[in-house]
Amino acid sequence: MGYHGKCIETVIEQLDQFKPEKDSAEQLLEATAASLQSLSLRKQAFVLEVLSGCLEYRQLLAVVVDAFYAQDGRLCLWADYNRFLVTCYLATFQLQELGFPLFSSIVRSQPADKVCKFLRFFFNPLNLNSWVEDEWSLVYEKQLVETWTAPLLRWQPDVQGLINQLEGAVAIHPPPSKPKVTKPKKFNLTVPKPRAIPMPEPVPVVAKPKPVPRSTYQSPREPQVLEMTKSYNRRKAEELLLKANLDEMRCAMPWARREPPVQDSKKLRLQCPSLIRQSPKLTFYKPNEVPVKLNTTAILREEALYQRQVEKELQRVDRLMDGAGDFSDFLEWQQKMQAKDLEEQRAAGACRRLQGQLSREEAALARQQLLQQNQHRAAQKKEEMAELMQRCTQRRLQEQRSAKERVEQAMEEQKNIKAAQMKLLRDRRQAAQAVTAETLALHQQRAEAAREEQQRRCELIAHLRAMETQPTRRGKLVDLTQIPGHGLEGEMSVVELRERLALLKEAQQRQEEEKRDQIIQGKRARSRELQEALERISLCRAAMGRSAALRGQEKTPEAQATPSQDERVQELQRRMEEVAERRRQAAQPTVPASRAARPKPRAQLEAQHWLRLEQSRERRLRALQQGSSACGPASRLEAA
Repeated sequence: MGYHGKCIETVIEQLDQFKPEKDSAEQLLEATAASLQSLSLRKQAFVLEVLSGCLEYRQLLAVVVDAFYAQDGRLCLWADYNRFLVTCYLATFQLQELGFPLFSSIVRSQPADKVCKFLRFFFNPLNLNSWVEDEWSLVYEKQLVETWTAPLLRWQPDVQGLINQLEGAVAIHPPPSKPKVTKPKKFNLTVPKPRAIPMPEPVPVVAKPKPVPRSTYQSPREPQVLEMTKSYNRRKAEELLLKANLDEMRCAMPWARREPPVQDSKKLRLQCPSLIRQSPKLTFYKPNEVPVKLNTTAILREEALYQRQVEKELQRVDRLMDGAGDFSDFLEWQQKMQAKDLEEQRAAGACRRLQGQLSREEAALARQQLLQQNQHRAAQKKEEMAELMQRCTQRRLQEQRSAKERVEQAMEEQKNIKAAQMKLLRDRRQAAQAVTAETLALHQQRAEAAREEQQRRCELIAHLRAMETQPTRRGKLVDLTQIPGHGLEGEMSVVELRERLALLKEAQQRQEEEKRDQIIQGKRARSRELQEALERISLCRAAMGRSAALRGQEKTPEAQATPSQDERVQELQRRMEEVAERRRQAAQPTVPASRAARPKPRAQLEAQHWLRLEQSRERRLRALQQGSSACGPASRLEAA
């Protein structure tokens, strides 16, 4: 009977290793059965039975142990938690099966002071009849709990005598306090293998950098262009100053000198050097003569345009010389047709504006009707929702009644489950014992197979290590001047291949330089052609500017014509008045009289917007007509 103390210590060690949130009870039982193969079958059965019972009733036993730590065991260590758990299980479920003498011997094998304090707390009749029974009833049925607490109350006098004996033994022989000494363990480190000598890394070949471009050491062209522009502008300003001095009014000339007006620019430079020195350096342009920087496409396009205009003008002059007529009748007819088109455009614009206002009024009227329909639908929807809520309330009451009936039926069925639970508990214990025997046999087979596999692996490792100790030759000698000899066409060595690649690279560089020179020469020729085209364009622009100035002096303002009304506009105005009257009638019951009589500012703003838009269109159309009528044959000839 003395082996029970060691078995209890084994159970406590397994419970200390068990973690409910990570491990499962089945895994713990299998691991325990595998570790207890050296013990007898009787000891293994006792350990597994106590361990499985503690895991099965852990929630029930934890209630008592937690309460003990909260009340009488505040000074006890938490390392003894599982010891108290096992003691509580033996006292509750195994006391009748083991017998009191065997239970006493198991208790005496444990630390007397700790077990004595726990048994006094657990077998207290006040605790058993009050909170212990109530807490266990929350987990299991009350009748089942009473079958557990009744034997405890019967055994209470015997346990009290055991507690007194333990207290006397503790008083006579107090437990020695031995401090725990830390025993160091040697680290199980793997012996590292000797490192092999690393191969030397190849020296990296740096790519040849590109040469620095020549433009880095040359001054840019922009300052030279700016200097040329400044000198040109200064020379032009001096000429304008001389011209202004020559063309000034006679009354502004100094009469005291009695000298005739200067005719030559050279004399004026000699007589008025201060004017030249004080001439401004700024360049002023007319509004129509502001210089614009053009790209190649714009220059060529403008040159082609001017060439086509010159050709057309020359053809027209040839036709006039051959006796063709002028375009005066055609221009008069064109002006009449343009005036007629303008009148039609104004009428069309007025129609569009009236149509927009008419559609807006109709949309407002439709919006009012839709609002009334929505209000009627909302009232119907509210009535339907009230009916649905009433139906839902009735249905909820019926469901509550049916739920109460189902609860009552479940309570009646629960009473018949207790007998089935006891039978199921006995079946489970028998199945657990059978599974334990099978697992023991399987673990023995696995241990034998593992030993054989370990022996085979050791032999294989020894063979591999013996093969590694044999010397091997690493590396291969390569001759770069030797031909591989694979029988291919054009086969050569690596050295010859490198020489041919170098020759091909040099030839490619020469081709690139020649192509670059050709591109530079083409760009220079192209720039010369563009410069000549710019000079021709400047001459054409100057001629067209002079002709435009002459046309501006001869142009006279035209009278602003008032838009005429036609039948479509009158019909639209009449329809808009009818829609506005219908809208006022529809909104009369909801809008006060004083507010309805007041004019709407939004309508006025929209009318002013449409009027301004129509006037701007008329002004643009008149400007286009004046520009087309001002292009006469004389101006075209002068521009050519």
